[in-house]
Amino acid sequence: MPNIPTRFEALRGGFKAFFAPPPEGVTRLTVGEPGFDTPSNVTNAMIDAVKSGDTHYTRGEGRESLCATWAEYLQHRWNIPVTGEGIVMTPGAKQALLYAMMVALDRDDEILLLDPAWPTYAEQAVLVGAKPISVPCIQPSFRPDMVALENAISHRTKALLINSPNNPTGAVYTPEEIQNMVDFAIRHDLWIISDEIYAELIWNGTPHISPASLPGGFERTLTVMGPSKTHAMTGWRVGVLAATNEVANLVGRIQGNTCSHIPSFIMPAAEVAAKEWDSVGEFRGDYIQKRKRMMDLIEQIPLLNAGEPEGAFYLMVDVRNTGMDAITFAARAMEEACVQVIPLEGIPGGEGYIRLSYAADDDVIEEGLKRLGEWLGNQ
Repeated sequence: MPNIPTRFEALRGGFKAFFAPPPEGVTRLTVGEPGFDTPSNVTNAMIDAVKSGDTHYTRGEGRESLCATWAEYLQHRWNIPVTGEGIVMTPGAKQALLYAMMVALDRDDEILLLDPAWPTYAEQAVLVGAKPISVPCIQPSFRPDMVALENAISHRTKALLINSPNNPTGAVYTPEEIQNMVDFAIRHDLWIISDEIYAELIWNGTPHISPASLPGGFERTLTVMGPSKTHAMTGWRVGVLAATNEVANLVGRIQGNTCSHIPSFIMPAAEVAAKEWDSVGEFRGDYIQKRKRMMDLIEQIPLLNAGEPEGAFYLMVDVRNTGMDAITFAARAMEEACVQVIPLEGIPGGEGYIRLSYAADDDVIEEGLKRLGEWLGNQ
């Protein structure tokens, strides 16, 4: 049998193993998606498109009107000076991230990741033959450590990945921190891959600043966004990559030689989502209430500790006082407390932590934390 390329041998599945539906009776605090359905106007746009026969090949990057609408959103909402020609609609933000890695990194190049980082980043770097470099954040706030970034630079460093609001930490980087990282990238002539999928989900009042909106940032930044988290469209697989026209043209050719384009009948729905970006607004108070409730319940469990998440919908919980590592904790929580959580033991900077999602129904949050508290109280 022919050999598989060696760079794939150690490829991991990220959090995949913990997203599988658990056995009946297990409370899930794992899924990173909104706890509401896709808005009906978005869904209806797709249904109308299918009924009208919009099921054929079209422009690979996405129809001109769709790309122009997303460019307008990025311009007006986040001050990114992108045009419709600089937009590529991708089958999910993950695919946009992979394209960004392909553009920014050659074999044996290095990309700096602020850890703990979503595990897909490191695995995608490996997919393109590059090397992810873990740069620890300042704990317990999980702020970027500029000294650590400077110390991590080598002659092979070609890119820096920024994710704010952050998964899994919930940290939202301040305007000053974003500016410092853009200055750092300019100083070392790096690409910036900016994952901004949670940009609309900030709870502490910190303004979201896109690196591409700052002087010297746009020409080196590959911005990744999409409606998955704002419009509960995770299963629709719609992502957005925004860049200079030159880079977007290259990404369009990559996509044309791989998946052609996102489904044509989804494009009208994605255009509606871009026009009505504030769908999360009506759920903002609900998210904030769920976050507070989960934090209050965690505080009632003596062996668990968690900082206040500033954005997204995740809570990083320190389980080290239980005497268990995160993997053991997650396995026993599933088996003994019937609660599914995500251990962060396998990612740099996540040792001793689990991730909980508060994008869940109130009764699920209540029941899950009640079970964990009773289980740990009996240890």
